[in-house]
Amino acid sequence: MHRRIIAPGALVAASLLLAIPASAASYAPGAPGIGDPYYPSYGNGGYDVSHYDLRLRYQPKTDELQGTATILARTTEDLSSFDLDFLLDVSEVRVNGAKASFTTSDQHELVITPKTPLAKGTPVTVVVRYSGVPSKKSAYGFNTWHRTPDGAVAADEPEAAWWWFPSNDHPSDKATYDVSVAVPDGTQAISNGTLQSTGSKLGWTTYNWRQNKPQATYLATLAVGKFDITTSTSDGGVPVVNAYSKDLGDNDGAARASVERTGEIVDWLSGYFGPYPFSSAGGYVPNTTTGYALETQTRVYYSPKQFANGSNTSVVVHELAHQWYGDDVSLKGWKDIWINEGFARYAQWLWSEHEGEGTTQELADYVYASHPSGDAFWTVKPGDPGPDGQFDLAVYDRGALAIQALRDEIGDDAFFALLKGWPKDHAYGNASVADFQRYAEQVSGKPLAALFDTWLFQPSKPAAAAARAASLTKAGTAVVQPKSWKKIEATNDVHGH
Repeated sequence: MHRRIIAPGALVAASLLLAIPASAASYAPGAPGIGDPYYPSYGNGGYDVSHYDLRLRYQPKTDELQGTATILARTTEDLSSFDLDFLLDVSEVRVNGAKASFTTSDQHELVITPKTPLAKGTPVTVVVRYSGVPSKKSAYGFNTWHRTPDGAVAADEPEAAWWWFPSNDHPSDKATYDVSVAVPDGTQAISNGTLQSTGSKLGWTTYNWRQNKPQATYLATLAVGKFDITTSTSDGGVPVVNAYSKDLGDNDGAARASVERTGEIVDWLSGYFGPYPFSSAGGYVPNTTTGYALETQTRVYYSPKQFANGSNTSVVVHELAHQWYGDDVSLKGWKDIWINEGFARYAQWLWSEHEGEGTTQELADYVYASHPSGDAFWTVKPGDPGPDGQFDLAVYDRGALAIQALRDEIGDDAFFALLKGWPKDHAYGNASVADFQRYAEQVSGKPLAALFDTWLFQPSKPAAAAARAASLTKAGTAVVQPKSWKKIEATNDVHGH
């Protein structure tokens, strides 16, 4: 019998082959984008995040941010590597306790390769340690980190997270949050949800915030500065936390007069949209130079410019309406922005009627009459406006016209049942315009494809409202500007880079 001799190198190779799972060939890098046609590189493929735990330390004088992000997720594919969206400087990454290698790619991709591949369905804990000066980081030529005289603000759409925490940055991957922020004594840190505790040590105060309901990454916010913080409870039992920069100047009184009505407005909106979906409500007004407001979940961001002409409850209504339409029920893809902005605008119309400053029909008539057939306003399709038209005025105003047309078609009983039923039946999830159309048909019992196509997807002025316009003209009734219009129009400063 001849004994077969195996070379030592071959033994090593054989043992390595045995150590690799039989299905190793199926492991592949996760996609560097979640598949949104508007923003192909935003978000990432291969996993779903359930929780972000952020431990931050921020020095306002130098704009230096240090952080440790612990991300809980579960893989949805067999992964050899995966991406996070992030811009700051990373010093270490661990995946399930083991050090992982990492590189940066493209404008905002952090590519992580774990020590061992991750099988589909594996619970994953990712720890990222990082630091940097957010105001010095740009992607695609812009920066959405807003410095203020006494701190900074992270609040923008569709992207803001890249400048302060690594994430799967797309609204279809929602998660809960714990945000702990250490800032110099005498400075406050504001974030989403409820304030769990504060503590001071060696000249630094730590604020611990918790968001216990799913939240899209662009709705996460951070504000550091010197604030006057007020707390209250609405008549309906919703805790309210508001914060005002101590340096708002002439805008201070109007800002407080508006934002301090948050509890009242939340209760009023609950009458249309159902119970408030989160543990707290509120807003903050830092000393920023931007012009817009943003529906950051439970803690709305308001630019002081929104109050430059006096009290502006209309913008408060708009952003709080988003807590149901946009935050509680979030869009599946960015093309579904109409569900967010159309309904927030329509809430302003309802508020106008409540305040005796113009009915929803009067506002609809005015908007329709204000834009002749050849106006570019009608070329924007609210149901799929494209990335360049996503925040066009038509998404808001033509979007609200579509909602009024829907109300006229299905009647008030079905319409108001729809307004309440949608957040209830899709709570804390994601949905598309197509999903909303199907739901509206289910609630009303009517086919609505033609109506949705006419008002949301055709690049022309709908003829459906022409009969009403003609009847008004025939009756000698002039279409006049409702009293509320300028207040509504004042909220039109939108998010642009």
